[in-house]
Amino acid sequence: MSHLKKLYEAQEQLKEVLLKTPLIYSPGFSEEYHNQVYIKPENLQKTGAFKIRGAYNKITHLTEKEKSKGLICSSAGNHAQGVAYAAKALGVKATIVMPKTTPLIKVEATKKYGATVVLHGDVYDDAYTEAKRLEKKHDYVFIHPFDDLDIIYGQGTIGLEILEELKDVDYILVPVGGGGLISGIAMAIKESNPKIKVIGIEPRGAMAMKQSLRMNERVCLNKVDTIADGVAVKEPGVLTYELIKKYVDDIIIVDDYDLMDAFLMLVEKHKLVAENAGLLALAGLKKLDVKNKNVVSLLSGGNIDVVTISSLISKGLVSRGRIYCFSVDLPDTPGQLLQISQILSDNKANVVKLDHNQFRTTDRFHHVNLQVTIETNGHDHLKIILNALDKGGFVVEEVN
Repeated sequence: MSHLKKLYEAQEQLKEVLLKTPLIYSPGFSEEYHNQVYIKPENLQKTGAFKIRGAYNKITHLTEKEKSKGLICSSAGNHAQGVAYAAKALGVKATIVMPKTTPLIKVEATKKYGATVVLHGDVYDDAYTEAKRLEKKHDYVFIHPFDDLDIIYGQGTIGLEILEELKDVDYILVPVGGGGLISGIAMAIKESNPKIKVIGIEPRGAMAMKQSLRMNERVCLNKVDTIADGVAVKEPGVLTYELIKKYVDDIIIVDDYDLMDAFLMLVEKHKLVAENAGLLALAGLKKLDVKNKNVVSLLSGGNIDVVTISSLISKGLVSRGRIYCFSVDLPDTPGQLLQISQILSDNKANVVKLDHNQFRTTDRFHHVNLQVTIETNGHDHLKIILNALDKGGFVVEEVN
């Protein structure tokens, strides 16, 4: 069946609700990854993520009787806010079940939209089980975060918007959790122009969809372990699995450190912030083995707390070789510290922290341990500094 009619209907339905999120051309990411890279900034969308699209489209399709029962959903955060916002706008009561591990910023934002929040379990799947129990107990209407066609059509409006702005797009990179987002975008793209490649990006610690496609059946992971909490799903949806098999060209796997890299670049190059799951498509640029193509990376959400931002910046600096910590054992004789300082100064390394400690070595009467944290311009600059230290006769050990 053709889904385009439903996708355009959803676009019309959402026209007065959504904020416009025009594509942003990225000179920095383009240069880094040798493609013409555009960012679709759904982190700037109402509720801070794309999820409002599917939630609003779904709730508008409910009957008055269904609305009167009240809604329930399970979510790691962004679907919760989408449902809560849409329910309030449409005058419907909503209960949201969220994992206990959900960042506080997402819990509080959901409450502010007027929804009742229940915290249950450690991952999305636990929250889903509890939501289904409450659905049965109270006769609520369940709003699935991804495995529902009206939800999928809502998310798919992103694909229509990309095509309107960039007709000659070659690749579209999309985060994958349960699969609703990429299912909608892929059906919109492939039914409009099958030549455009749609690539899913999953974290290594929650690659349920990749494993399912590899095994040719839906796979339930024993556990998920990723900083991208928004896509920490153990099992893909029934509908989304079939749609992804039909419409999606490939799924690329990225590591958590790739997300930290992407976060740092995004902040520095565009002064934008995104949550870990929202960064997947930017992180995937590193693994995309093409050159000189028009590539759109979907920045799917920006609901992130300040503590996490601080941690991501720190780890991103380390990952990109911009911050480096090392230790070296020195003879306990005058001038050794001065010699190392001179090498660092000559090679334009900025000393952030220095700890000169004779009690850290077993032979403390003859040696002292020096631990230094430096700021550099990146891996190439760091290599020059380490070579200079080596030529100076210093044996350096990286400190993690």
